[in-house]
Amino acid sequence: MVSIMSSFVVPVLVLVLALAFWRLAAQRRFIRRLSEAIASDQALLRAREGGFYRSGFWNRFRLQVNGLIDELKRVRSDRATQVGQLQATLESIREAVLILDGDNRIVLANDALRALFAPGQEIVGARVETVFQSSGFLTYVAEARQAGGEKQREIEFARPKGVVWAEATCSVIPGFGEKEPESMLFVLHNITRLKQLESIRQEFVANVSHELRTPLSMIKGYVETLVDGGNDVAENDRVRFLNTIHKHTDRLNALLEDLLTISRLESRREKLAWQRINLRHLIDEVAENYRESGLLSGDDLSVDSPFADLPVLGDHARLIQVFENLVDNAVKYSAEKPGIEIGSRIEGGLVKVWIKDRGVGIAAKDLPRIFERFYRVDKGRSREKGGTGLGLSIVKHIVQLHGGSVWAESRQGEGTTFFFTLPRASETTGDEVLSPQGE
Repeated sequence: MVSIMSSFVVPVLVLVLALAFWRLAAQRRFIRRLSEAIASDQALLRAREGGFYRSGFWNRFRLQVNGLIDELKRVRSDRATQVGQLQATLESIREAVLILDGDNRIVLANDALRALFAPGQEIVGARVETVFQSSGFLTYVAEARQAGGEKQREIEFARPKGVVWAEATCSVIPGFGEKEPESMLFVLHNITRLKQLESIRQEFVANVSHELRTPLSMIKGYVETLVDGGNDVAENDRVRFLNTIHKHTDRLNALLEDLLTISRLESRREKLAWQRINLRHLIDEVAENYRESGLLSGDDLSVDSPFADLPVLGDHARLIQVFENLVDNAVKYSAEKPGIEIGSRIEGGLVKVWIKDRGVGIAAKDLPRIFERFYRVDKGRSREKGGTGLGLSIVKHIVQLHGGSVWAESRQGEGTTFFFTLPRASETTGDEVLSPQGE
């Protein structure tokens, strides 16, 4: 009996073990294929699994997993769409936009930010410290993260091509889950130009105050002497005082006139009287005026202009002012070596003009700044000769209003040559015309 039972139990146990191993192997295959389906975002098809798994618990499990895979695909698709829409929106914003994750890694940056702070670099995924070399901004990021947002702050960034100023604002982007850290959204508004204009304004006010202080102090001092001294002031001294007052009054008047002129030119309120002009005739007119005034003799001023007709479109009075300012400047700095030349040539569609002197020259470090308002190479000598410091700046603005450009070339001890160009007028241009800028 025992033998019969043993002969019956052993096959049953073998069958049970075989069935268990088969089910375990099938489960492993199912789990492996399930992992592959999840990894590839592909639904696990029922046809791939036979027998035991076509019904019951595993079939319901398969359907639930497939539903989760479909939901994950939809969420990822929606997220990609939202990120794409966000990226497209940010790219249309002129301000620089930056999003940082909880580890201070860059999640998103628009073109405006990359162009300003990381041109040609792929910065998404990089730590913010490696991209922004600014202790002020890094401090702002830390404080904003700690405070949960931060108000506006002006921050200076040192860049290879110069300093960039930005007005930064920050807001918090909540995480999607309880454990996901908050992200930080930064908007950087470039205010470099505003800072430069503010600096120019402050410098301009300081320069005007300085230029006005000297003649006003001189006038005030001599007037007080005449008032307090009364009849005790000798006649010769009285005449000298009055001449000095007259001289400084003229200087003040010239300074105010130049200030008004440059203000009108810079604000484009100056309406030029456009007409067709033969620039060669205008050059001859300027040369003749200087010769007749006795300021320059025939040997001191020469004209090198082989063309009888140099047609340009411009304002006659303003172009005369350009020549007079440049010639006056040449006279001031070449008194010991007279010999000023006014020349002109036609170069393509431009008329190129130059005023050359044999004076003291200008140092290379000063050349880039000589057309700035109130910039003086030799401050003492300029004031001594009655300059306001605005003549060359006025020249630059008038030439630019005419659609031309102006520059200077010089070597110390060998003189200076000022160049400017004007567009040539077409053969069909009449006397009544519009300006090149359409004024």
